[in-house]
Amino acid sequence: MKALNKFCLLFFIIALFSCKKEDGAIDDSEIRDRYFNLEKIGWKSKVHNQLIDDINFTATEVPIQYYLLKDKGNQDLFLVDSLYEANKTERIIEFAYHQDEEKDLLDKSFTGMSYEEGIKYMSFGLDRDFYVVTSKKDTIACSGVIYERNFKVAPYQKVLLMFSGIDPNDKIQLVYKDYLFRKGTMKFKFKDPYTQIAL
Repeated sequence: MKALNKFCLLFFIIALFSCKKEDGAIDDSEIRDRYFNLEKIGWKSKVHNQLIDDINFTATEVPIQYYLLKDKGNQDLFLVDSLYEANKTERIIEFAYHQDEEKDLLDKSFTGMSYEEGIKYMSFGLDRDFYVVTSKKDTIACSGVIYERNFKVAPYQKVLLMFSGIDPNDKIQLVYKDYLFRKGTMKFKFKDPYTQIAL
């Protein structure tokens, strides 16, 4: 009888530990597949460039999952995915200015203002120059700009443009009214949203 009780106790302990192992294993393969597909097509593959005079204006739509993974890492993909679900109506567009001869574009000869005023405009005034038009003909104002200062090290100027309240399956067109370099209005059409490819 004692041997049977010991055997039952041993069997119960083995069963308990084996169940714990199964509970601890989390299957995130579906999320990994989606993010792998995004990476495979290129996180920054949607690049649109316009050359006006000797200045290149480049708009690149980057999926927000790129920034979430960069910030949170890929250890907890359920957290990254839940953050994406909470913010999936946000769009981020990298916008870069590059002069053909790699001259500093914030020089007075390009902007007509002092270097310091040019930096202030890039930091605090540029959001008024951008908006997005959706395929449903909604106009969405830029909700924020982050100016990446390079302190004359890189031969370009770059900003991150943020837009809110856009359906993740919607096609967008970025409209830029250039008051800084006085080159007129430019349109950058992003045809296929990333979510249709990956999700």
